[in-house]
Amino acid sequence: MLRKQVPGYRQEPNVAPNSQTETYAAIKCQVDNWRWAETPFYIRTGKRLPKEVTEIRVQFKRPPHLTFGREAVRDLEPNSITLRIQPEEGISLRFGAKVPTPTLTIRSVNMDFLYASAFLLDAPDAYERLLLDCMLGDPTLFTRSDEVEAAWALIDGIEADWRQGKPPLETYPAGTWGPPGADQLLAQDGRTWHRP
Repeated sequence: MLRKQVPGYRQEPNVAPNSQTETYAAIKCQVDNWRWAETPFYIRTGKRLPKEVTEIRVQFKRPPHLTFGREAVRDLEPNSITLRIQPEEGISLRFGAKVPTPTLTIRSVNMDFLYASAFLLDAPDAYERLLLDCMLGDPTLFTRSDEVEAAWALIDGIEADWRQGKPPLETYPAGTWGPPGADQLLAQDGRTWHRP
Protein backbone atom coordinates (compact mmCIF):
# COMPACT_ATOMS: atom_id res chain seq x y z
CA MET A 1 0.00 0.00 0.00
CA LEU A 2 1.39 3.39 -0.99
CA ARG A 3 1.02 5.84 1.85
CA LYS A 4 1.32 9.59 1.97
CA GLN A 5 4.20 10.82 4.11
CA VAL A 6 2.75 12.71 7.09
CA PRO A 7 4.28 13.49 10.49
CA GLY A 8 3.27 11.28 13.38
CA TYR A 9 1.72 12.66 16.55
CA ARG A 10 5.05 12.69 18.40
CA GLN A 11 6.62 14.69 15.55
CA GLU A 12 4.02 17.46 15.80
CA PRO A 13 5.13 20.84 17.20
CA ASN A 14 4.77 21.15 20.99
CA VAL A 15 4.27 17.37 21.50
CA ALA A 16 6.74 15.50 23.71
CA PRO A 17 8.72 12.91 21.69
CA ASN A 18 7.87 10.26 24.33
CA SER A 19 4.18 11.23 24.66
CA GLN A 20 1.84 8.46 25.81
CA THR A 21 -1.27 10.19 24.45
CA GLU A 22 -3.43 7.59 22.72
CA THR A 23 -4.20 8.34 19.07
CA TYR A 24 -5.60 4.93 18.07
CA ALA A 25 -7.98 2.41 19.59
CA ALA A 26 -9.19 -0.98 18.39
CA ILE A 27 -11.85 -2.57 20.58
CA LYS A 28 -13.90 -5.76 20.54
CA CYS A 29 -17.24 -5.43 22.33
CA GLN A 30 -20.07 -7.86 22.96
CA VAL A 31 -23.62 -7.18 24.08
CA ASP A 32 -24.67 -9.40 26.95
CA ASN A 33 -28.19 -10.44 25.91
CA TRP A 34 -29.79 -13.31 24.00
CA ARG A 35 -30.32 -11.38 20.77
CA TRP A 36 -26.65 -10.46 20.28
CA ALA A 37 -25.06 -13.49 21.94
CA GLU A 38 -21.75 -14.44 20.30
CA THR A 39 -21.92 -11.41 17.97
CA PRO A 40 -18.71 -9.38 18.16
CA PHE A 41 -18.65 -5.64 17.51
CA TYR A 42 -15.26 -4.32 16.40
CA ILE A 43 -14.55 -0.61 16.66
CA ARG A 44 -11.45 1.25 15.60
CA THR A 45 -10.53 4.89 15.40
CA GLY A 46 -7.30 6.72 14.95
CA LYS A 47 -5.50 9.81 13.80
CA ARG A 48 -3.45 10.00 10.64
CA LEU A 49 -4.90 6.86 9.06
CA PRO A 50 -4.63 6.57 5.24
CA LYS A 51 -8.23 7.73 4.78
CA GLU A 52 -10.62 9.84 6.84
CA VAL A 53 -13.82 7.83 6.92
CA THR A 54 -16.70 7.01 9.26
CA GLU A 55 -18.63 3.88 8.44
CA ILE A 56 -20.51 0.99 9.98
CA ARG A 57 -20.03 -2.42 8.39
CA VAL A 58 -22.22 -5.43 9.14
CA GLN A 59 -20.62 -8.68 7.98
CA PHE A 60 -22.94 -11.66 7.74
CA LYS A 61 -22.02 -15.16 8.83
CA ARG A 62 -21.30 -17.70 6.15
CA PRO A 63 -24.04 -20.30 5.76
CA PRO A 64 -23.31 -23.64 7.43
CA HIS A 65 -23.54 -25.50 4.10
CA LEU A 66 -21.93 -24.89 0.70
CA THR A 67 -24.84 -24.87 -1.74
CA PHE A 68 -22.60 -24.42 -4.80
CA GLY A 69 -19.57 -26.44 -3.70
CA ARG A 70 -16.19 -25.37 -2.37
CA GLU A 71 -14.62 -24.55 -5.75
CA ALA A 72 -17.47 -22.27 -6.86
CA VAL A 73 -17.18 -20.08 -3.75
CA ARG A 74 -13.40 -20.28 -3.29
CA ASP A 75 -12.78 -16.49 -3.68
CA LEU A 76 -16.13 -15.39 -2.26
CA GLU A 77 -16.02 -12.80 0.53
CA PRO A 78 -18.69 -12.77 3.23
CA ASN A 79 -21.85 -10.81 2.41
CA SER A 80 -21.91 -7.39 4.06
CA ILE A 81 -23.70 -4.05 4.29
CA THR A 82 -21.61 -0.91 4.76
CA LEU A 83 -23.25 2.31 5.92
CA ARG A 84 -20.99 5.20 4.96
CA ILE A 85 -21.58 8.09 7.35
CA GLN A 86 -18.93 10.44 5.97
CA PRO A 87 -17.40 11.77 3.85
CA GLU A 88 -19.27 9.98 1.02
CA GLU A 89 -22.66 9.26 2.58
CA GLY A 90 -24.31 6.15 1.24
CA ILE A 91 -24.85 2.41 1.54
CA SER A 92 -22.98 -0.46 -0.08
CA LEU A 93 -24.27 -4.01 -0.21
CA ARG A 94 -21.66 -6.71 -1.00
CA PHE A 95 -22.92 -10.16 -1.91
CA GLY A 96 -22.14 -13.19 -4.03
CA ALA A 97 -23.42 -13.36 -7.60
CA LYS A 98 -23.03 -16.03 -10.28
CA VAL A 99 -20.58 -15.03 -12.98
CA PRO A 100 -22.48 -15.23 -16.32
CA THR A 101 -20.41 -18.05 -17.81
CA PRO A 102 -21.14 -21.74 -18.46
CA THR A 103 -19.16 -22.72 -15.35
CA LEU A 104 -20.54 -22.32 -11.86
CA THR A 105 -18.47 -19.55 -10.29
CA ILE A 106 -19.70 -17.15 -7.61
CA ARG A 107 -17.95 -13.79 -7.18
CA SER A 108 -18.41 -10.93 -4.71
CA VAL A 109 -20.01 -7.82 -6.21
CA ASN A 110 -21.08 -4.42 -4.86
CA MET A 111 -24.38 -2.60 -5.11
CA ASP A 112 -23.84 1.03 -4.13
CA PHE A 113 -26.02 4.00 -3.26
CA LEU A 114 -24.33 7.40 -2.88
CA TYR A 115 -26.33 10.48 -1.92
CA ALA A 116 -24.18 12.77 -4.06
CA SER A 117 -24.70 10.82 -7.28
CA ALA A 118 -28.34 9.87 -6.61
CA PHE A 119 -29.56 13.42 -5.99
CA LEU A 120 -26.85 15.39 -7.82
CA LEU A 121 -26.68 17.76 -4.86
CA ASP A 122 -23.93 18.54 -2.40
CA ALA A 123 -25.25 17.61 1.02
CA PRO A 124 -24.37 19.99 3.83
CA ASP A 125 -21.47 18.80 5.94
CA ALA A 126 -22.18 17.41 9.41
CA TYR A 127 -21.49 20.65 11.25
CA GLU A 128 -23.68 22.73 8.91
CA ARG A 129 -26.53 20.32 9.55
CA LEU A 130 -26.03 20.35 13.32
CA LEU A 131 -25.80 24.16 13.46
CA LEU A 132 -29.06 24.46 11.51
CA ASP A 133 -30.76 21.90 13.80
CA CYS A 134 -29.49 23.81 16.82
CA MET A 135 -30.96 27.08 15.48
CA LEU A 136 -34.26 25.30 14.77
CA GLY A 137 -34.30 23.65 18.21
CA ASP A 138 -34.30 20.11 16.74
CA PRO A 139 -32.37 17.75 19.08
CA THR A 140 -32.82 14.63 16.89
CA LEU A 141 -29.19 14.34 15.78
CA PHE A 142 -27.66 15.35 19.12
CA THR A 143 -26.34 12.86 21.65
CA ARG A 144 -28.27 12.68 24.93
CA SER A 145 -26.37 13.16 28.18
CA ASP A 146 -27.05 9.58 29.40
CA GLU A 147 -25.61 8.25 26.13
CA VAL A 148 -22.46 10.35 26.59
CA GLU A 149 -22.09 9.16 30.20
CA ALA A 150 -22.46 5.50 29.16
CA ALA A 151 -19.81 5.91 26.46
CA TRP A 152 -17.38 7.53 28.88
CA ALA A 153 -17.98 4.78 31.45
CA LEU A 154 -16.66 2.29 28.87
CA ILE A 155 -13.74 4.46 27.75
CA ASP A 156 -12.67 5.50 31.27
CA GLY A 157 -12.02 1.84 32.15
CA ILE A 158 -9.95 1.30 29.01
CA GLU A 159 -7.91 4.46 29.62
CA ALA A 160 -7.30 3.48 33.25
CA ASP A 161 -5.83 0.16 32.07
CA TRP A 162 -3.65 1.95 29.47
CA ARG A 163 -2.25 4.22 32.17
CA GLN A 164 -1.15 1.08 34.04
CA GLY A 165 0.42 -0.40 30.90
CA LYS A 166 -2.25 -3.12 30.41
CA PRO A 167 -1.97 -3.63 27.49
CA PRO A 168 1.10 -1.57 26.69
CA LEU A 169 0.42 1.38 24.40
CA GLU A 170 1.43 0.46 20.83
CA THR A 171 2.68 2.97 18.30
CA TYR A 172 2.17 2.96 14.54
CA PRO A 173 3.56 4.92 11.60
CA ALA A 174 1.41 7.85 10.49
CA GLY A 175 -0.45 7.10 7.27
CA THR A 176 -1.00 3.41 8.08
CA TRP A 177 -4.09 1.58 9.39
CA GLY A 178 -2.70 1.24 12.91
CA PRO A 179 -0.47 -0.94 15.08
CA PRO A 180 -0.03 -4.71 14.62
CA GLY A 181 -2.08 -5.40 17.76
CA ALA A 182 -5.22 -4.17 15.97
CA ASP A 183 -4.78 -6.80 13.26
CA GLN A 184 -4.04 -9.46 15.87
CA LEU A 185 -7.27 -8.57 17.70
CA LEU A 186 -9.30 -9.64 14.68
CA ALA A 187 -6.96 -12.47 13.63
CA GLN A 188 -7.79 -14.21 16.95
CA ASP A 189 -11.34 -14.58 15.60
CA GLY A 190 -10.25 -15.48 12.04
CA ARG A 191 -11.16 -12.03 10.71
CA THR A 192 -9.48 -9.02 9.12
CA TRP A 193 -10.33 -5.33 9.11
CA HIS A 194 -12.31 -3.94 6.19
CA ARG A 195 -10.26 -1.42 4.19
CA PRO A 196 -12.50 1.50 3.15
